[in-house]
Amino acid sequence: MVSCEIREQDGIAVIALSGDVDLESSPKVRDVLLDCVGAKRPIVVDMSRVSYIDSSGVASLVEAYQTARRGETSFALAQVSQSAMRVFELARLDKVFTIHSTLADGLRNAG
Repeated sequence: MVSCEIREQDGIAVIALSGDVDLESSPKVRDVLLDCVGAKRPIVVDMSRVSYIDSSGVASLVEAYQTARRGETSFALAQVSQSAMRVFELARLDKVFTIHSTLADGLRNAG
């Protein structure tokens, strides 16, 4: 099960995901991400507490990223957990997403 905590910090939507982002939970994650993208404010997704992510979770992130780009909205990942980073690296998505090592870096560079 996944938890999605949304907060605003300096005009930036911070979406903190925790738990497993899998086939069961990815529709919830997708809805949260796309709602925030629709609000047209910069987004930083804190992935420090993501214990597992599968292809459906990755697809939700990719869709939100592409939607944000079309809308010229900043979209970045921060503090990606080691297990999630392995998935991104295998899919070469670490070259697609803007990934910050800390949330502070993500917030500083958002916008």
